[in-house]
Amino acid sequence: MKKFNFPLDTVLNYKDQVLDNLKNEHAQIVAKVASQEKKIEELDGQRRSACVRFQEETQNGIAINVMREYETYIAFMQQKILAEQGVLQRLKKKEEQKRSEVVEARKEVVSIEKLKEKKLLQYNKEVLRSEELFIEEFVSNTTSVQASR
Repeated sequence: MKKFNFPLDTVLNYKDQVLDNLKNEHAQIVAKVASQEKKIEELDGQRRSACVRFQEETQNGIAINVMREYETYIAFMQQKILAEQGVLQRLKKKEEQKRSEVVEARKEVVSIEKLKEKKLLQYNKEVLRSEELFIEEFVSNTTSVQASR
């Protein structure tokens, strides 16, 4: 009997490539999210340390212009943090969307793989049946040859 041939192998290979590309894109976005979170933490740390310095200097006595500089800097850092959090939210939405694309691509690959497994199982059953028929035919032919002698 001929070798098993699955007609959708090229489609399966293509879907696997698409899935791999989507996984890579998703991993890159996840890395960007982590980087953005780290950036926000660093900015927040800078803002907090400025607040602590401001409180310490306020207790020891501070000039009004220095006080305004601290307040301006702290407000600027807060605005920068809010802007970076907006970037983070957009990245998270993008990551979520890419994750759903990966899930859908994975579903497609799995469905084609299951179909391939079904076809292979069916093919193996047919091979087994044809071998059994061949053996039965061989045995019946050898029996009939021996009986005719």
